[in-house]
Amino acid sequence: MAMPQSDSPSLPSRWTFSDYGRCLDSGAPINALLAELDARDKAYDDPAIWIDRLAAEKRALWVAAASTGIQGKALRGLPFAIKDNIDLAGTRSTAACPSFNPTPAEVSAPVVERLVEAGAIPIGKTNMDQFATGLVGVRSPYGTPRNTFDPRYIPGGSSSGSAAAVAAGLCAFSLGTDTAGSGRVPASLNELVGYKPTRGLISTRGVVPACRTLDCVSIFARTVGDAAAVARVAIGFDPLDPFSRACPPTFHRAPKQPTVAVPSATDLEFFGDTEAADLFKAATQRLKTLGMDVVEIDYRAFREAASLLYEGPWVAERYLAVGSHLEAAAEVIHPITREIISKGAHPRAADAFRAFERLAGLRQQAEQVWNGCVAMLTPTLPTPYLCEEVSADPIRLNSRLGTYTNHFNLLDLCGIAVPAGRLRGGTLPWGVTFSAPAFHDDVLFDLASRFLAERLPEPALRPTGTRVEVAVCGAHLRGFPLNQDLVRLGGAFVEETTTRAAYRFYALAGTVPAKPGLVRVDAGGFEIGVEVWSIPEANFGRLVAGIPSPLGIGTVELVDGRTVKGFLCESAGLAGAEDISHLGNWRRYTSARAKD
Repeated sequence: MAMPQSDSPSLPSRWTFSDYGRCLDSGAPINALLAELDARDKAYDDPAIWIDRLAAEKRALWVAAASTGIQGKALRGLPFAIKDNIDLAGTRSTAACPSFNPTPAEVSAPVVERLVEAGAIPIGKTNMDQFATGLVGVRSPYGTPRNTFDPRYIPGGSSSGSAAAVAAGLCAFSLGTDTAGSGRVPASLNELVGYKPTRGLISTRGVVPACRTLDCVSIFARTVGDAAAVARVAIGFDPLDPFSRACPPTFHRAPKQPTVAVPSATDLEFFGDTEAADLFKAATQRLKTLGMDVVEIDYRAFREAASLLYEGPWVAERYLAVGSHLEAAAEVIHPITREIISKGAHPRAADAFRAFERLAGLRQQAEQVWNGCVAMLTPTLPTPYLCEEVSADPIRLNSRLGTYTNHFNLLDLCGIAVPAGRLRGGTLPWGVTFSAPAFHDDVLFDLASRFLAERLPEPALRPTGTRVEVAVCGAHLRGFPLNQDLVRLGGAFVEETTTRAAYRFYALAGTVPAKPGLVRVDAGGFEIGVEVWSIPEANFGRLVAGIPSPLGIGTVELVDGRTVKGFLCESAGLAGAEDISHLGNWRRYTSARAKD
């Protein structure tokens, strides 16, 4: 594709954050790069991607904001697109309904504000399935965005325009939403990474609701690392959002040899698509090649939970969000959208509580999977469909697309969709999704980066420069007497691991409550079990000040080579201590002593 002549370096057709950064580092002005994207958009010629693409003069304010102190900003100058159910100041959020929200938003949604503060530049509002109802991407009066790889096929929805804009190289990343799979299905069909966070980690204030209790803001990007970079900025507690969750983004790491669940062969459904079935087998084999243990699980609880989404009270919640407009503006409502949402017009409380009870039982069954597995791998969708197929059978085929996605928010899971090969003679992308329980987002970023052979800074979502990691091995462990001190200081559990085999471990004499001593040795050391906690930097001094002799804080080396701060013991404090190194951790010692 020809680009305008310029002395500035040009972006490749499928570019990443690194490509954009190299252009900036080479001296290319932001406005020159944005002008190149304007020309690319004109040449690509798919107006159905956009509902409101900002002209140069309209985005000038955002460019000026990004250019101030740009070198120190996490998302310096990166252009991004916003699904048109997320507020951007000065634009309307139509949710693909021309008469909806006739007044432009006065302020941007908090997630947009966070991205702009980090240097990102909004360049437009993208098309979508009307009122975020659909996984197909064809239910919009603004047209159907082209599937970037084969226009005969659906682009996926409801975040169709957001996925297409990134896939076509028109922006660096984009925001979608994901209630039933809208942040993952379009990613699969456009060869992108699609991240659906734990519910509540990214504020949904300023988002036109689909199902308010289930909605998530999602992220589309080219690479896992790019998605993680955006997530790191976007995540943050919002006290004005009643569904925001106050959990610091210091989650968990995946072990070196994780166990990953996959549905049993009898639970897998590809609706006759043998190519997709073969690609999933290949993806499963890739996990094994990477040194991961793969176990087949009973997938029925996940499948049954998925079926509840459009059969239970959550359809009534959709009606609550936009039902009044459904009745007032009948002429601009897509007929399939109307058919689906109207089913929620006359809810029965008894049906709602019946569904809640059924979901609670399914959640309990599903949680058993996580006792032995850190994540699950599933297809993102069973099989892609042609636009004409969806036109002929819109509801049934849409439902099939949600086979592996509809249950996520009902069961409180996070997920990341990644490419896993191509179908139809290598012309059409297809993908898989890693899922895990809430707040295990970092595990998924880690596994996804391994799967795609990407280098990912670890941990992907941890804030820099604001917290200190501390290894604890005794009375501060979870369930022990002094753990509450860590919690009071704003501590967050990160992971359970071991030290290098360079330490000896002692039960100290005369300490109340009972405490161990960890001592570094030159020879004859053991791996000792520890928990790593993350403490706000401002409170780290208070933790240190409260530590009694002979204990103190030093540097502890972990089994994977990382170093963190941690509790160590002076050799002078070992008088009368019992060497318990062979037991490996404090829990084992206290358990054995309780039995004596």
